[in-house]
Amino acid sequence: MKMHFCIPVSQQLPDALGGRYTLYSVYLDGFLFCRVRYSQLHRWNEQLRRVFGNCLPPFPPKYYLAMTTAMADERRDQLEQYLQNVTVDPNMLRSDVFVDFLKRVQLDTFGITTKKASLDIFLPDGRSIQAEILTSDTVERVLEVVSHKIGLCRELLGYFGLFLIRFYKEGKLSVMKKLADFELPYVSLRSSEVENCKVGLRKWYMDPSLDSMLMDCRAAVKLIYMQAIQDIEKEWAKPTQLQRQKLEALQKEDNQTKFLELSQEVQHYGYMQLDPCTCDYPEPGCGAILSVGNNEISCSITLPDNQTQDIIFQMNRVKCWQVTFLGTLLDTDGPQRTLNQNLELRFQYSEDSRWQWFVIYTKQAFLLSSCLKKMISEKMVKQAAENPEMQIEVPEQGKSKKYHIQQSQQSQSKDYSSFRPRKSKIKIAEVDCVLGNIKEEGL
Repeated sequence: MKMHFCIPVSQQLPDALGGRYTLYSVYLDGFLFCRVRYSQLHRWNEQLRRVFGNCLPPFPPKYYLAMTTAMADERRDQLEQYLQNVTVDPNMLRSDVFVDFLKRVQLDTFGITTKKASLDIFLPDGRSIQAEILTSDTVERVLEVVSHKIGLCRELLGYFGLFLIRFYKEGKLSVMKKLADFELPYVSLRSSEVENCKVGLRKWYMDPSLDSMLMDCRAAVKLIYMQAIQDIEKEWAKPTQLQRQKLEALQKEDNQTKFLELSQEVQHYGYMQLDPCTCDYPEPGCGAILSVGNNEISCSITLPDNQTQDIIFQMNRVKCWQVTFLGTLLDTDGPQRTLNQNLELRFQYSEDSRWQWFVIYTKQAFLLSSCLKKMISEKMVKQAAENPEMQIEVPEQGKSKKYHIQQSQQSQSKDYSSFRPRKSKIKIAEVDCVLGNIKEEGL
């Protein structure tokens, strides 16, 4: 799937020879990822082409004359599309030439050199693990270090992820983003500029039934057990009074397996809950609490008369969605490091045999989009197991478990998500989640 790369802003800067060059600010999932020049990306494309040949997406051509404003905007759009399209192939994402370049530009952008460092990785029970790493270690490498320290089976790493999480004094937490495998956690944490932000280890799947895949690994069971307790304490998961009594008894016995079995029956178990936001349903300006998981978007909406209405949007009735940035990035100190203000996610939904758009205004729009994509991908993996025309790529031994679904020649791909600007001056190209062969009507 394509990733949420965008280049919403660029700057003209003087070079050492008295000329000027363009510096592009590249954002990933709403956070500043790096700043690069066209020449750097051009050299990177040439390196990738030597390895992967003509399967690469087209790269914007060089201009030998001065660019007009329209030409500069077009190049920025083309570079955006290139970054989005080049991330579709999982083999490319895991290649050294891909990862090494992105490691280097991340370090250079934020002025961090490669050196030994300690990074605290926070567990769901509040404890932290001190990982001895290099500042240039990727998420994939840091997960391997952490798994070794806690005894997590290496083949189960794909069920977990590292997240930027903001912790509040009153005990609440907010998941800001899921870190991509090629990101550098040390750099991402220090460049986030989010107060009380830490790197946390959480499970990364939206289908609660996938717990069953982890039950043979004691460390994995302990991790999801800790997260289940945390989710109940934070009221992300909502047990009934009777369920709560049974869960408390099982917790006292430290019967982790039975606790997780009962948790499967708890409302919103295994869901990702977002911070309070607003939506336009059933009317504009309504407050909302969103919980996402198990192939649904569950909304607790506060109406203007302070009454609460619970609405569930099933993923099999979602046709597509898009993230839109409504603001501006430039300020007196240059581009901001996050796109967490003035974001909306709108999705098209089938209701009463007609398609409608529903709009959610949330600073976690990119995280929400990632959760929706995760639910779609998990569904397609299940379909692939039942459909011989769809094949799942088996990663190399020792690599994190990832799925790549190859379509048959007869299947047609569909675009499910995009990232678009509301203002024409901030051109943000589509970040499409390209999927295919989903057979349910209207999806």
